Amino acid sequence: MRNLNEALAQISAIRSEIARGTEFHGYGPASVATSGLIALLVAAAQAHWLKIASHDFRSYFAVWIATAAVSLILTGIETVLRARRVHSSFASEMIYRAAEQFLPALAAGLLLSVVVIRFAPHGVWMLPGLWQVIFSLGVFASCRFLPRQMFLVGMWYLACGLICIAAGSEDPPLSPWLMGIPFGIGQLLVAAVLRFGYREEHERA
Repeated sequence: MRNLNEALAQISAIRSEIARGTEFHGYGPASVATSGLIALLVAAAQAHWLKIASHDFRSYFAVWIATAAVSLILTGIETVLRARRVHSSFASEMIYRAAEQFLPALAAGLLLSVVVIRFAPHGVWMLPGLWQVIFSLGVFASCRFLPRQMFLVGMWYLACGLICIAAGSEDPPLSPWLMGIPFGIGQLLVAAVLRFGYREEHERA
């Protein structure tokens, strides 16, 4: 019985190592592109709505947290279905490795938002930029098992976040386009990399 448990443990370790070194094809461009379009549409709708409630930052962030949740659900559903189709018996390991790289950044962004809104509301103007910087860290962490062009997407989010922080201040109301443009264009760039990055590598191979 002990030998059987050791053998199963070794098989599990081997599967994990294979998953760790395999390029992940689970992310689908369709759901990612949809999330980018949703971000742009939400920004356009909120820009009109904020003419009435320009200083209600809690509603501002509630809308974007809900938008992020919807996008995450759409991406998660397509990722699971696609990974099961593409990676077959290794799907669970591959999904776990992908989540292991990106979820810490998402969790950090959520916790940071709660702390700033609850204990430092005077600094809420920095949250859009901070979210983009944190999101870029998740993209960079995922680059090792995605097409190498994904590094440029990480640079996009990092640059946008730093610009938002550098150009922002406490006085003007939060603009929806501080979220809509970086995340809208950024997710469309991710979708393009997922759509064309793998194919280019296959053609060279």
